[in-house]
Parts: sequence; structure tokens; C-alpha cells
Amino acid sequence: MYISQNYSYAILRPLQAQILAHGGEVRWFLAGSEVNPSFLSSDEQQLHTISDVRSWKPDITYIPGNIVPSFIPGKKVAVFHGFNSEKRSSEGNRGHFTIRGCYDLYCTQGPNTTERFKELALQHGFFKVTETGWPTLDPLFSDSQSNPYSSNDPRPTLLICSTFSRKLSLAPKLFEQIKRFSEQGKWRILMQFHPKMPSEWVNKYKALSNENLTFIETDNVLPLLKAADVMLCDTSSILLMFLLLRKPVVTFCNQKPMPHLLDVTQADEVEAAIEHALTKPKNLMQHIESYCQELHPYTDGQSSQRVLNAANEFLHKNEKLKPKPLNLFRNLKMRKEFNFWGW
Repeated sequence: MYISQNYSYAILRPLQAQILAHGGEVRWFLAGSEVNPSFLSSDEQQLHTISDVRSWKPDITYIPGNIVPSFIPGKKVAVFHGFNSEKRSSEGNRGHFTIRGCYDLYCTQGPNTTERFKELALQHGFFKVTETGWPTLDPLFSDSQSNPYSSNDPRPTLLICSTFSRKLSLAPKLFEQIKRFSEQGKWRILMQFHPKMPSEWVNKYKALSNENLTFIETDNVLPLLKAADVMLCDTSSILLMFLLLRKPVVTFCNQKPMPHLLDVTQADEVEAAIEHALTKPKNLMQHIESYCQELHPYTDGQSSQRVLNAANEFLHKNEKLKPKPLNLFRNLKMRKEFNFWGW
């Protein structure tokens, strides 16, 4: 498990559970300074250096990020760190579908990304694609454990999430409205921001905490999603995970408004939009259902098993593919980053 962000723990742990249940072994490699080793549980084993990884000789490395060093052994399997939220409207879908020459197998989440990746696989010839669903979401559909964010509070629960980009984030633009919501008390409010959100805004919103608003910092957002009735968001891909629970989302200045979202562009429109979303209007819910079937049609909690099956089949089939690009500059940069100069 090759990770570089704290949220990757929750992405890969359902897959880890399946591997261990089938008698496999798992090790974690934490790349860079933005991932906290204290989030490893006592029964999870860490490889501390690239030399450790190479000595262990993994058959498969699972990566929820964009890149992985070529000097790590084994097949490289991309499992994605989020959905294609289509933030970069001016660039088409370049961000999500950028082929960086790192992976042997892409395990895609649903039809609306599988088709494009299969086209790219034919074009490039050095990787394969299998649609599996996203392992991260298995607990969303199958976990029966108690939820720390559940409540007997009779009020509707509003979950507010935001991306970190100042241009796209709702945090600087809706502070006064959210402050008023926290004072009104007609909703139970949970707040969670992207881990890269500037501390200035994290601290300002933390200061709003009271009996109506709880600010939460966590590496596992799934319980939050399950606890809420409606979400207020901007362009963050977390909103797509919320939609998969067939719950409505109000977006503020989303770059690509769609019929499955209730998008508003003025701060004074937010409250009415939330109230409307709480009624679960029939037309909106039909659009949400249609979108979910394209985004991630799997609700059986078995995506990790499908990823494991796809990776094992790819490993044992050993199909001949074109060589991956050398990526000389990137690999030199990564050797310097990890201070690894071996072969």
C-alpha cells in the first residue's frame, strides 16, 4: 500500500481486509511528509525505506495517488484517490484521465470513467483497465458498526464540506451565512474540510463550534456521510460519495452545475436551497439515481474483492504489454526525493 496522504488509509483499508482474509500479506509505505504514521494501527506493518520495499518484493502495489516510483517492484495498480469531480472545466477531463506512465492496471469506479480509460488503454498499450468499483466505499454499503456521528437529535443534519482552493472553496464566501446557521439552531451541523484547507479558515470555523455546529477532523469521512441528511459543498469530490447514498447535495458556485445537484451562486440563496433539498424533490432524486448508475453502480460492498480478483488475474495472466515510458526526469526526481540510487 503506497500512500502519500492521510485520507489514503481509509481508501485502502477495505482492500487490506480482503487481502488478509484471503491469506495474503500487506505492508504500508508512507511517501512524503503529508502522511502521518501515527494513523497506522498496531497490527499494520510499515516499510520505512525504498530498500525495505525492494527487499520485501511485493507482487502488487496499490496506489490511490497519481504517481509511484518505477523502482518499486511488482505490478502497479491504480485505485484512485477520489472520483472525477470535473473541476477543471476549461481543461476537459485532463486531470482525472492523465496517463503518467506509472501503472499496469487501472481499477475503475464506474461506466462514466471506464469507457474513457479503455480508450486510453488501446491508445497507449502499456496498461489494462478493469471496472471494479471503488474499495473505499465498501463500508459505506456494508459496515454495520456504530456511527460516532449519529445522534438522537430530531433536527435534520447538515454536513458542510469544502475543497481547499481559494478560488473554488465555499469557506471564505459563506462564512457569515454558516455563522448564522450555527446561531439559528434549526439544523445539526457537521463540518469537515479537505486536509489541505488553509489553517486560517480551519481555525475560523472551529471557533464557531457550539451545540449546533461540530467541526470534525478525521481521516475517514464515511461515518460523516452516513450521519447527514443533506450536504452543502462546492466542487469537492466528496459530494459524489454523498450522492451515492441517494442523498441531495446543495453546491455553491459549482463549476459544472448538473441536474443531480442543487447549485446556487448567491450566498442568500443557500438557506432556501438546503430547505428544498431536505424535501427530497422527486425530480432531483431521479437525476441522482441516474447519475449514480453511471458513476458507481455497485452497492454490494464487494468492490475490494473485485479489485483483488482483477489484480490477481492480471498478475497471473502476465499478459505482454508495451513497455511503460521511461519517465527519466520524474524517476530521477523521485530517486533524489527518497535518496535511493540502487538498481
